[in-house]
Formats: sequence, C-alpha cells, structure tokens
Amino acid sequence: MHRFANPTRVLRIAGAVLPWSAALAVVLLGTGLYYALIASPIDYQQKDTVRIMYIHVPAAFMAMGGYALVAVASAVALIWRHPVADLTAKAAAPIGAGFTFVCLVTGSLWGQPTWGTWWVWDARLTSVLILFFLYIGYIAIWEAYDDPSRAARAAAILALVGSVNLPIIHYSVVWWNTLHQGPSLSLTGSSIDPSMLRPLLLMAGGFAAYFVTVLIYRLRAEILARRLRTLRLAQAAG
Repeated sequence: MHRFANPTRVLRIAGAVLPWSAALAVVLLGTGLYYALIASPIDYQQKDTVRIMYIHVPAAFMAMGGYALVAVASAVALIWRHPVADLTAKAAAPIGAGFTFVCLVTGSLWGQPTWGTWWVWDARLTSVLILFFLYIGYIAIWEAYDDPSRAARAAAILALVGSVNLPIIHYSVVWWNTLHQGPSLSLTGSSIDPSMLRPLLLMAGGFAAYFVTVLIYRLRAEILARRLRTLRLAQAAG
C-alpha cells in the first residue's frame, strides 16, 4: 500500500489506466444502451418502464460502491497518514453523490407507474436518501476548512461513521417489510431473465468504468492542486 503513497507514482499509474478505462466505458455503455433500449424485451407487467432499471440499478451499485471507496480511503488516510488516500476519497465523493442522485431520481420515475407513488418513506428509499446527505455533508466539510489536513480528518470521521448506512441499505429489504422489492441479483445467482440480465450487467460495468475514468481525472486535479498550494506556501514563506 505504501507503494502508492508517492503522488508521482500514482499519477503515472493513473495515466496508464485512463485510456483503458475510458475505452471500456464507451464500449460497455454503448453496447449496454443498445441492449437496454432496443434489443431487450419489455416486461409483461411494467412494459417499457422496466428499461429504467438499466440506469437505476447500476447507479445504485455505484452509489454504494463509491461511498465504500470513500470510507476505505478515509480509514487508510486516518490510520497510516497516507498522503494520497484522503485525496482519493475527496475525488470520489462528488462522483458517488452524482450516482446517488441519479438513483433517487430514476427510482422515483420508476416507482410512480409501478407503485402508484413517487416516494414513500420506507427503509430502502430513506436509507439511500441518507446516503446522499452523507455525500453532501462529506463534500461540505472539505469546503468548510481552510486547513486541508483538518478538513481531511473531519471528513474522514464522517465517512467512517456514515459507512454504517451501507449494510442498512443492502439488507433493508430483508430486515423490514418495505414497498421496494427484494434483491433480484446476488453473488449466488439471479432471478432476472438472461435477456434482461445481459444489458443490466453491461450497464453496471460501463458505469464502473466511467466512475474509474472520472475518478482518475479528479484525482489528478486534486494532486496538482495540492502541489500548487504547497508551492505557493513555500514562496510565501520565502
């Protein structure tokens, strides 16, 4: 892990990964959208509204995955004082917040024709909304401090405390009787028809590749901004 404590090395690795992640995002999203919007069948009950699933579900995956990355990077930064970990968490938070917003909006659009309501305060929906607020709070803390080290520490504590919400989101449809349907996809199998599972997995992979691509761009910007700030402080001290 300490191999990645050198920002120059991280930038070099990120530069090597970026073309592949960007190309993978274009290919997977292009193929996934074709299958999702054209080639996949309609649902016998939901009709064409089922196609919202191909955006909603991958966005939900990335909303939770993005926060998990923020929490893990924050823990690494707190425990080992890793100089790049806190920047990774800071760079990932706005991307995860964006995916969470997409998840909430598409869920509302899907819920109205399916459930007959745009929103209900059930466990799954409420816990995802809390996740969105945690993202916003994390981003706000970074902007509230002039000292980056204090901001990183306060934001990392919030990220770790908020990570308790992740298992609540995941198991909410199991622990409580909610309007939201139970899990249809897991590591042990799927109850989704293969003709619908294929575009769903393609879109999930495309969203993940897009996340990595944007994360690299944002991490580059954060590292360069910190270097510029250090240079300015050194010039001011001189």
